[in-house]
Amino acid sequence: MGHMQTLSRRAFVFGSATVAGGIAFGAYSPAEAAAPSADGNPLAAGLAPNSVTFNPWVEISPDKITLIAQHADIGQGVGSVQPIMIAEEMDLDPGQFEIRFAGPSPAYFNTGFADEFAPFVAADQSPAAEEARAKTLEWLRQAGLQMTGGSSSIPDTYQKLRVAGAVARETLKAAAAKRAGVAMADLRTQSGHVILPDGKKIAYVDLAADASKIPPVLDAQPRDPSKWRMLGKPMMRLDVRSKVMGELKFGIDMKMDGMLYASVKLNPNKGQPLKSYDAGKAHAMPGVKKILEIKNGVAVIATNSWYAMNAVDAIACEWAPSAYPAEQADHWKVLESSFKPEFLGKEWKKIGDIETGLKTGTRVEAEYRAPYVAHQPLEPLNGIGLVTDKGMEIWVGHQSPRFVQYVAATAIGLKPEQVTFHNQWTGGSFGHRLEYENVRVLAEIANQMKGTPIKLVFSREEDFLQDIPRQIAIARHTGTVDKGKIVAADLQLASTTPLKGLLERSGTPSKDPDGQLAAGLWNVYYDIPNFRATSYEAQGLSPSTTWRSVGASTSGFFTESFIDELIHAAGLDPMKARIAMCTVPTYRKVLETVAEMSDWKGPLGNGRGRGVAFVESFGTPVAEVVEVTKTDRGIRIDKVWVAVDVGKVVDPVNFENQVQGGVVWGLGHAINCELTYAKGAVQQTNYNHHEAMRIYQCPVIEVRGLENDPKVRGVGEPPVPPAAPALANAIFAATGLRIREMPFNKFIDFV
Repeated sequence: MGHMQTLSRRAFVFGSATVAGGIAFGAYSPAEAAAPSADGNPLAAGLAPNSVTFNPWVEISPDKITLIAQHADIGQGVGSVQPIMIAEEMDLDPGQFEIRFAGPSPAYFNTGFADEFAPFVAADQSPAAEEARAKTLEWLRQAGLQMTGGSSSIPDTYQKLRVAGAVARETLKAAAAKRAGVAMADLRTQSGHVILPDGKKIAYVDLAADASKIPPVLDAQPRDPSKWRMLGKPMMRLDVRSKVMGELKFGIDMKMDGMLYASVKLNPNKGQPLKSYDAGKAHAMPGVKKILEIKNGVAVIATNSWYAMNAVDAIACEWAPSAYPAEQADHWKVLESSFKPEFLGKEWKKIGDIETGLKTGTRVEAEYRAPYVAHQPLEPLNGIGLVTDKGMEIWVGHQSPRFVQYVAATAIGLKPEQVTFHNQWTGGSFGHRLEYENVRVLAEIANQMKGTPIKLVFSREEDFLQDIPRQIAIARHTGTVDKGKIVAADLQLASTTPLKGLLERSGTPSKDPDGQLAAGLWNVYYDIPNFRATSYEAQGLSPSTTWRSVGASTSGFFTESFIDELIHAAGLDPMKARIAMCTVPTYRKVLETVAEMSDWKGPLGNGRGRGVAFVESFGTPVAEVVEVTKTDRGIRIDKVWVAVDVGKVVDPVNFENQVQGGVVWGLGHAINCELTYAKGAVQQTNYNHHEAMRIYQCPVIEVRGLENDPKVRGVGEPPVPPAAPALANAIFAATGLRIREMPFNKFIDFV
């Protein structure tokens, strides 16, 4: 962890200065990444006889081919597209290989964070920016930072998995050439076989032993995309059938012989301890085997989860009070008073003469608010833990394998290397599975039940109560317009810090400004002559963490709504003005595309309205147009058009699904969702209190992917931030009502 801790602090310094995304492939050595070595390739350890591994992503034995999905599959489809990127190069067909998730190893460091952590906005591809990204990439390599997040899965693996497959393909050809006594140049591969000049075939699995005795062909190059068989074309995800048929085993479905079940009641005042408890009623309840005290609560061990959950509900607990304000109104008061120098995070950007600019023309001021919201994945937190005299094994779906080792080990006094981690399929995350509450609790429980596998499942209510929510935020924006132009924009934000909190709970605390608070605040690509973006970090509030699209989920709403207000004050058309002001040609093309898709021709009239918003997050520019109609029963969302530039669309079907899902996620939370505190605990403990968009409310969503960006970008999170401001701007266009606070249903009804 020493290296990782060092990296995270240094990376955070960079992350504090930017929220750009992408990857500097120019500094990345594919051969180095693919090179096997005794200590660099985790697959080399424990390899079966007559088996071979060429790199950390390919393992071939006499009976099967196994491809490694480096990232956690949290519903975004990496368990399918990542193996297919390897299979494309190896000429493997679906069904010819097995998939396994990567274990903890620095070999799986995430190169995709290089752009995110470097101190330049995504559109800046100057030599200085690329040099900084290259240095950040080297730090990532040295630290072995293994994490799924930040829409980095495809940017991280697009190059190295294709290289990994090419190395495997060429090495298998070399082995076949040696066995058959023919020139390697006369061989080709097809459907898991090497094809000899006479047409005879040798299966890859039959070449494993031969391939293990020759050096791998490290200079192999991936194919040109024009020769792809599967990538870039509509294809069925490998996990679709098993998920539809209910066959796929998620973490919550796992069972082990001799296993007992645990449920917990933890202090709802997050992070505070248990003072006392009375388990008199619970002891006598059906199925109860044991009741344990843990650091911040109690656990019931029973013969099934239902018995455990019922019994833990019967335990009366006295909790230590919260360290943050007990009532929601006081959370807002803290934020309101945080726009002061002592809470200054950073002035992220300053262009022109902002003071003079704010004195020119017509002044516009607006305050925006965004509440805490929950992650609420369908699969609640769970896991299986087994502690023995040798260490701990843990089966859990998580996005940070090495940090899981660290957190579990620290909780029970072990070394991280004594914790064996087995990643699982997960039923959603949205940032929830970057946190560790279930990991720490499971370690504590399993340590008190040594020798017995313990399956922990959080009840839905406990999952909500213990969720570390999205940041709460207030923005106070000021701007001026004069003679049909925006003269100045001064964007100020006060918020809790999502990234700093996560780093601290990962064992890597930092005192540097939280870079995610700048996402959507400073990376504004409009020609505004006087511009300033500043963040303030509120203290003493509920812990917050990364939530799908993180800082941009709130700042994107604030910024693009305020830009719309300025455009309106200047008497301009929202779409034409954005296109005219956009300073990056490829980003301007995104706006032009969504204008063409939506047939944007200005106001619709008759209670109808369209709103547009454009936000770049994690390096991906996204423009969305939302069309609404004012009805007698409220606002109806009719249609959404989305244009996205990801550089390369590697999986068109999944790309469209991710974009549509992000739009629904963004709209649903903008309309309906809010977490509030009372007596130190969140008041919303199930979906009926924190309701996402219903199917009947869901509009038609038309998506178009562009490939103009020179880098490959991710798409899991970027469609979220433009959804709320595009909807708010559409409501303004249809009704004249400017909504400046989420959730919108506090101010207007929706059909």
